[in-house]
Amino acid sequence: MERRRRLSQTHLIFIGMLAGLIIGFAFPGLGAKLEPLSTIFIRLVKTIIVPIIFATLVVGIASHSDLKAVGRMGVKAIVYFEIVTTLALFIGLLAVNITKPGRGINLGDAGPVAGLGQPKHMTIQEVIINIFPDNFFDAAARGDVLEVVVFTIIFAIALSLIKEKKKPIIEFCEALAETMFKYTNIVMKMAPIGVGAAIAVIIASKGMNVLLNLCLLIATFYGAIIVFLLVVLLPAALICKVPLKAFLAAVKEPAMIAFSTSSSEAALPKAMENMEALGVPRRVVSFVIPTGYSFNLDGTTIYLSLASVFAAQAAGIDLSLSQQLLMGFTLIFASKGAAGVPRASLVVLAGTLASFGLPVQAVAVILGVDTIMDMGRTAVNVTGNCLATVIVARWEGVFGIKEGSV
Repeated sequence: MERRRRLSQTHLIFIGMLAGLIIGFAFPGLGAKLEPLSTIFIRLVKTIIVPIIFATLVVGIASHSDLKAVGRMGVKAIVYFEIVTTLALFIGLLAVNITKPGRGINLGDAGPVAGLGQPKHMTIQEVIINIFPDNFFDAAARGDVLEVVVFTIIFAIALSLIKEKKKPIIEFCEALAETMFKYTNIVMKMAPIGVGAAIAVIIASKGMNVLLNLCLLIATFYGAIIVFLLVVLLPAALICKVPLKAFLAAVKEPAMIAFSTSSSEAALPKAMENMEALGVPRRVVSFVIPTGYSFNLDGTTIYLSLASVFAAQAAGIDLSLSQQLLMGFTLIFASKGAAGVPRASLVVLAGTLASFGLPVQAVAVILGVDTIMDMGRTAVNVTGNCLATVIVARWEGVFGIKEGSV
């Protein structure tokens, strides 16, 4: 007797989105009444944000207390990661401001931009001061992601400076992170219903034009990825004299695995194996690629910058460049260490939108097409991390030097 093949979560989300489209278009009265289902889903997603960011950031940073021992290699890798992800942020912001995919959706007035107050009347000093929390628990209760991230980074650095006594705290955070992974999986079971309800409500009130906006968002994202590959990664490879032909042959398989599965973890073993075969010493590969999974998420950075401004455009809010940059850097830091979280980008995005006073409902709308963009951002994350191993090995002068097995 043949086992019935179960539909994947992605298929169920697409079915939910399609059902929402049909209900919103054919039965607008019913579609408008589904808003509570969408709201419940969004509220559940928001409960994940603070614990998952705190736990993954602490583990991601405090677990790398051996950066001193790694020495120059660790510093060079981190500097490279931050430069490249910052460039990815700029490209994403430039792309979304050119195409404006969220314009015309009109999700509704989201109110003032929280965390920035009234930006026109705030000095740079006041903005900087407001980044630092005076009470972590108050910031967590308010869902202020930026303040939570700043506290957590300082806490994790402090934790990495102590020795034996840090072990129970790291173990607690690892257990908390694992629990929140399971919690996320449970919440995401509701995603088809939440997405379908959100789409139905929007179609019922705004019409079918939202589909054009989503198509433009996808096109903008893939256009930004192409620009990033050609303008950032390619010149970096040429400047550092990376053997392009051999590198492309080595990265092709892990990138395709990442693209087809939307999973960086699925591509990790092959990526490490191929980079070592290319001539990167194992000690470099074993440090740079795992660290890059927390600190070098180029595709995710482009996606988050696009999605956040898309939400602002959908709410009819014009963000200044300084506001967009502050939100973008918040997203970059909030996503550190969350590479293994299911739908990590959406969880981080939801928290940041909420703390900046933007409509979290945009997350439910984007979720309907998230898988299409997830494939591209995962492939870029893997490609960027593979290139980073070769560049760091070049900087260290060890590329192509055979080393014994560890």
